[in-house]
Amino acid sequence: MKAKIYSYMRVVLFLLLSASYSWAQEAEIRGTVYDETGQPLPGATILVKGTTTGTTSDIDGKYTISSPPNGTLVFSFIGYNPTEIVLGNQTEVNVNLTPDLSDLEEVVVVGYGTAKKSQLTGAISSVGSKEIQELPITDARQALQGRAAGVDVTQPGSKPGSAPQVRIRGRRSFNASNEPLYVVDGIPLAGGIDDINPQDITSMEVLKDASATAIYGSRGSNGVVLITTKRGTVGKTVVSLDAYYGINKELGRIDVFNGPEFAEYKRESRRAGGEIPEGPTTPAIDESIFEPVELEGIALGRTTDYPAGLLRNGSIQSYQLGISGGSDKTTFFVSGNYFKDEGVIINQDYTRYTFRANIDHKITKNIKFGTSTLVSYSERNGENFNPLGGALAENPLGKPYDEEGNLIFLPTQDGLRTNPFAEIVPGAQMDLTKNYRIFNSIFAQYDILPGLSYRLVFGPDFTISRNGRFTGSQTNARRGGAATGSVDDRFTFNYTLENILNYTKTFNEVHNLNVTALQSVQRDKFEQSTISVLGIPAESQLFHRLGDASQITGANTNLVEWSLMSFMGRANYDYKNKYLVTATLRADGSSRFGANNRFAYFPSVALGWNIHSESFMQNSSTFDQLKLRASYGSIGNQAINPYQTQALLGRTSYAYDNTAAFGYRPNTIGNPDLRWETSTTLNLGLDFAIWNSRIFGSLEYYITNTSDLLAPQPLPNSIGFGGFTTNIGETQNRGVELTISTLNIEKGSFVWSSDIIFTKNTEEIISLPNGDDISAGRFIGQPLTVFYDLKKIGIWQTSELDEAQSFGSVPGEIKIEDFNGDGVINSLDRQFLGSAVADFAMGFTNRFNFKGFDLSFFLYGRFGSMLRSQFHTQNNSLAGRYNNLDIDYWTPNNPTNAYPRPNVNQESAKYASSMEYFDGTFIKVRNINFGYNFSPEAAKKIGLTNLRIYTSIQQPFIFANYRSEHKGIDPEVFIDGEQGVGGGIVNSNVSPAVTSYTFGINAKF
Repeated sequence: MKAKIYSYMRVVLFLLLSASYSWAQEAEIRGTVYDETGQPLPGATILVKGTTTGTTSDIDGKYTISSPPNGTLVFSFIGYNPTEIVLGNQTEVNVNLTPDLSDLEEVVVVGYGTAKKSQLTGAISSVGSKEIQELPITDARQALQGRAAGVDVTQPGSKPGSAPQVRIRGRRSFNASNEPLYVVDGIPLAGGIDDINPQDITSMEVLKDASATAIYGSRGSNGVVLITTKRGTVGKTVVSLDAYYGINKELGRIDVFNGPEFAEYKRESRRAGGEIPEGPTTPAIDESIFEPVELEGIALGRTTDYPAGLLRNGSIQSYQLGISGGSDKTTFFVSGNYFKDEGVIINQDYTRYTFRANIDHKITKNIKFGTSTLVSYSERNGENFNPLGGALAENPLGKPYDEEGNLIFLPTQDGLRTNPFAEIVPGAQMDLTKNYRIFNSIFAQYDILPGLSYRLVFGPDFTISRNGRFTGSQTNARRGGAATGSVDDRFTFNYTLENILNYTKTFNEVHNLNVTALQSVQRDKFEQSTISVLGIPAESQLFHRLGDASQITGANTNLVEWSLMSFMGRANYDYKNKYLVTATLRADGSSRFGANNRFAYFPSVALGWNIHSESFMQNSSTFDQLKLRASYGSIGNQAINPYQTQALLGRTSYAYDNTAAFGYRPNTIGNPDLRWETSTTLNLGLDFAIWNSRIFGSLEYYITNTSDLLAPQPLPNSIGFGGFTTNIGETQNRGVELTISTLNIEKGSFVWSSDIIFTKNTEEIISLPNGDDISAGRFIGQPLTVFYDLKKIGIWQTSELDEAQSFGSVPGEIKIEDFNGDGVINSLDRQFLGSAVADFAMGFTNRFNFKGFDLSFFLYGRFGSMLRSQFHTQNNSLAGRYNNLDIDYWTPNNPTNAYPRPNVNQESAKYASSMEYFDGTFIKVRNINFGYNFSPEAAKKIGLTNLRIYTSIQQPFIFANYRSEHKGIDPEVFIDGEQGVGGGIVNSNVSPAVTSYTFGINAKF
């Protein structure tokens, strides 16, 4: 009986234990983590609250974790708010994370390392992949415009393959480069970033103050742009396809006279010149001033629109295939891209093929290896070809084709004007540049001890390019003469080798120290060979058999080498993440300077105070972040051409015993005492986030003084030299930058957020060795370049005859302000009219998300600048010979103050340059983007894990006085002259602005 009772008790105990075990057994929970737009979020962390049990989501955002049925899961990801879900009886939990707009713990690249945003002491702006992918862009620099405070990005017109101009916190130097340094995957580039596919970029950080840029020493004197490309992640292999296609249409066209308007304009020029009488015309009068083809055009009411014949609807397209994934030991990202931009001007286009392979591999627990490899090939047509200026000048009464449709090379009897349509006949012109590039960033890292690591980085960069140019006989440049051709071959090899030691340690849980030491060498070798010929026997040869030409007009080879050796030390310290200190010292030695000043030293220090971490702020319901920053330091600039410290020889020709001979003469004056430009910057910053981070941003104030400016100093021509390079003068940049991001509405599935960027920079020449240098256009107290000219104040009217004559003018001519009041108009009446430097610039982005739909639009504006429109002189001579801008010109019956009277007795209007200057202020709608993200379930039905389709419009509107009142096209201009276009200038070298309509798809498999 007792044994039976024990048996029953054992059974009951077993059942109780089994029940208890069943109750305590953990359940397997599955699900997917999404971002705010409904896209899967790989790499998110999922933890069982109160335990150490955790996992991460895979590449598709999926996860699996074991948890007690009554447990709580905590979902988190950098840049997003943590989310807690109580399980209850759920076995499948899907969650949408919302952005933490303050991004206090976001890790950003700072150069030779990373740092949390909350720990930054320098002035750094970030642009992520979201901003980059919103625009169908050729060049990654375009994504910085209006998205990064303190960064002025300009790109006039739409010529395919042309690079934007970037200036960070203004210009500092007269002659040395003002271009920032670009660092791609840790390697400072000597060349540009034109070959880098923007879709491969995951982030761009812009280093602006001395503390942030000092780690790059002389190369960072104009700011630094750090570019990080995409890398693989552990998990399932993912194949992605990103493609778009768009149509480019001209946004405007320079307005010139049509046929009847040109005829009347030509008549008026003869009336003013006294060739025909005032008053209405007659057939006899017309016969005396018009040639037969013009009379025919007048009789037929003909208007030949030459510019229209050179324009077309262009296109832009990109197709990218990417593969990423990896294991615990090896991760990879591989992509291939095809991009083509076909311009609106015939014979202008740009095609680029890129292949990228980024691989990271752990050899052992302490050793890892990685490489970023870019292979690029591009073709650019029409870099130096633009027939639009000639077409604007062509007589619209002319006849471009005969009755059989054959092109008439001379549409009128004017021998200096050929048919613009001849420029685009196949084979008539060829301007083709082919570019091959292989760029690598290879690293190996050894973790010596906990917290101590050594990293070796090697970055070889090969570029081979060839420009071939051919100009046929039947073109305006040759006018029936022999065809010409040329080839320019270039080879560049640049490499960087860096040794980096990094030490990180926390003492007593409150003292955090990070020390970085660097030794770096960079070398560059540039080789060039050129040949140009005249008299190519068969024009079909183009530039491919120049040896067959009848005459070699030029042949040359060149070699340029330079090197840079650097040492750098940086220490970051913080106490309880509240009080931050960064100190940097860099030494640079450049071969571009003589032995007397080869090395220079650039120190900086920065302080930060996380006020929000103080005890007295813990109960604040307003501030989520409040940080003060201050930095002070110096950086140098060595971006001058090599060999300027040396006296160089140049070849000359002379007669030796009545025989032609060549010799050599002193060509330049060497200056072994050339020294580094030095820029010293004080930066004060405030970072803030308020009201649960619904509003956050930063405010910066800075002053940069640059001394020992590298610039050519003119000399009297009588000594045989035009000048020499030396250190002169001082400039200053001071400004304010404001970045604000706001979460305006977050209600249910609807989210509206905004980003506002404000930049104000004032540049000024502080001193010059001999005061104002009028010949060089440099003036103390003014920006580095200004418009200094006579000021047009109207047109002399018939009622002002006596006063006009006292100034040597007549009614109908331009009235100039007598600036010095001496009763004479001459060079002493020139004054400062303005500058291409804007008073301030702004960018404004709005983003809307509702369920699967997303909409964004981006506005950008520059205010207070001036531009110089050479259309208003080159195509506004008012001489009655070539076609002219369709302007409101003065006549006795039309007493306007806009433009002077046409006159056949002038090659251009008197004081014509005064008509060139206009307000350059503009606001552009840069982009409107509308897309739809399919749900994972819908995407899965067609074999995808992720699918988004979208459409966008780029630059649909430009609001500017230059367009609305003066019939210009695009008031956006380069600040410094480059790419064949002068600083602040608009002319026919600039292709017309365009509006692009694109349609795209983002898919993952």
